[in-house]
Amino acid sequence: MPVWLGILLLAGGSSLVGADEIRVAVASNFVGAARVLADRFEAATEHSVVLASGSTGKHYAQILHGAPFQVFLAADERRPRRLDESGRAVEGSRVSYARGRLVLWSPSESLVDAEGRVLATRDFTYLAMANPRLAPYGKAAKQVLENRGLWEALEGRRVMGENIAQTFQFVRTGNAPLGFVALSQLEAPGRSVGGSRWLVPEALHEPIEQQAVLLVDEPAPRAFLEFVTGNQGQVILRDHGYEVP
Repeated sequence: MPVWLGILLLAGGSSLVGADEIRVAVASNFVGAARVLADRFEAATEHSVVLASGSTGKHYAQILHGAPFQVFLAADERRPRRLDESGRAVEGSRVSYARGRLVLWSPSESLVDAEGRVLATRDFTYLAMANPRLAPYGKAAKQVLENRGLWEALEGRRVMGENIAQTFQFVRTGNAPLGFVALSQLEAPGRSVGGSRWLVPEALHEPIEQQAVLLVDEPAPRAFLEFVTGNQGQVILRDHGYEVP
């Protein structure tokens, strides 16, 4: 059984078809907001939403190999653009739905300073970050370290998560004392996350522009994507630490 099929079976039961079941591939950084969006959408419509979270790079590969997703909420613009240009996405459906922010975070109240100087002092054992080949937030973290002249210097201290969710867990559980995470992971409604942080200036990395595409031209998936990008969806995104177009 393909991995993506197992994920969908676990997430949504045995039924993988049905006009009112919307199968969504969602980037790991966005899954918290996506759950809220799905709940609100389901409450307002007759449709159900099945979410499968993972790195944008892994979802992209699954889509290329035939995974039956109907909507792709990515953490970058590159993969949706490729799907659009190759004809695998519904023409005209590609849209920017959020802009993410990168944060250097530690559960320790004193480890991370407001300008991220701790990276240069190397006063830590390990630095967690998402895999830059798979995760856009990992790519941004690599660019920050390169701009600071620290990428090679910290080679032995970098701990790679497959996605930003795994990276957050590395830091939260103490396997790494600090790491690059998504602002949305620290500012979700109802979540109290202490510690110390550095909100990374966007000048240090390429913008984390998150785009979405439809993978099928059907009314229910289209309605969900319109909800995500509409007024109600934008309020939810702001509440989760995202900037909106």
